Amino acid sequence: MATSPYTSQSAFDGSRMRVLLFVDLKEGAQHEFLAAYEQMRDRVASIPGHLGDQLCQSVENPAQWIITSEWESAPPYLAWVNSEDHIETVRPLQNCVRELRSTRFGVVRETGGHQRPTGGLQSAPRTGDGVIRHALTFTVKPGSESKVAEILAGYTPPEARVDDTTRLRRTTLFMHGNRVVRTVEVEGDLTKALRHVSRQPEIRAVEEALNPHLEQDRDLTDPDSARTFFIRAAMPPVHHVARGGPEPDGITRHALYYPARPGSGMALAALLGRQDEAAAADPASPVHRSTVFQREDIVVRLVDVRGDPETDPVRTLGIQGPRKAAVLARLLDGEALGVPGPLPGEREANRLLAHAGMALITDRRAAQS
Repeated sequence: MATSPYTSQSAFDGSRMRVLLFVDLKEGAQHEFLAAYEQMRDRVASIPGHLGDQLCQSVENPAQWIITSEWESAPPYLAWVNSEDHIETVRPLQNCVRELRSTRFGVVRETGGHQRPTGGLQSAPRTGDGVIRHALTFTVKPGSESKVAEILAGYTPPEARVDDTTRLRRTTLFMHGNRVVRTVEVEGDLTKALRHVSRQPEIRAVEEALNPHLEQDRDLTDPDSARTFFIRAAMPPVHHVARGGPEPDGITRHALYYPARPGSGMALAALLGRQDEAAAADPASPVHRSTVFQREDIVVRLVDVRGDPETDPVRTLGIQGPRKAAVLARLLDGEALGVPGPLPGEREANRLLAHAGMALITDRRAAQS
């Protein structure tokens, strides 16, 4: 994907990716950790797109380690990290660590005479807006949707300020059938913010109230059960574009649900990312800002648009241009979306928009400090 001045995040530019896993060991767990790493290393080495890894120990604190891995591009890494195989691969590490924290980087520049066999460099540094976006998705038992919506709409929001450098900025929840999507925007450190939220009594009460309604059982008092649930629920952002500048009046936030055909989630997310770049460059487009989240075959697009999306459903859906609706139809699972019969094209975009649109449950913005 060509570089766009409106893009601050993309998994589709073809650049190599460096992943850093920060590890803080429990006391006396070093040998168990090393054994777990050897087992994990052998499994990860066979993953397509993996180029290599290193295990590094702090010279100041022997309990602190970093595992670095390099990937030929983001898509193969994301496909693996969102899989059940990843959960099973890293499970042995969970018993011997106090904390795991993962950070991902695109490779922009490098020195040295060696040549990499695959993968390129990120073509240029990107300019972000200082906001980190994150999403979780999970399903609830059919028939419990109205109760779940009531729980999610009625809780008291946590304190927005985490510390001097980190604050919660916005939390928005949507539902599509029995699927829940929770998006958060954070200024500062995402890990700190998520940890802060999880410790708040009002949030713990909401999570406990949700437990009987979830399709996937979890026990939040069991660290392994809670960790596994949130790993499976995480839906990383894979593309973000924004016009920049002051936000115009009349902006509204919407979420669109794009269930992909088996194995087509990444291709569908890339298509929507390209369309959003074109929309950001088009003064006539109502799309002011868009983030594409993707996990396996679930794709969700969070869009901030000017006015009513139904006034320009083609641009809002991301299907403007020759054959774009036909490409979307090949990638989209109409049955999972609830569209009877063939997927509509540009002329019937309002019908597709009605099926893809998610119901807004709550949209909470932190007060400006």
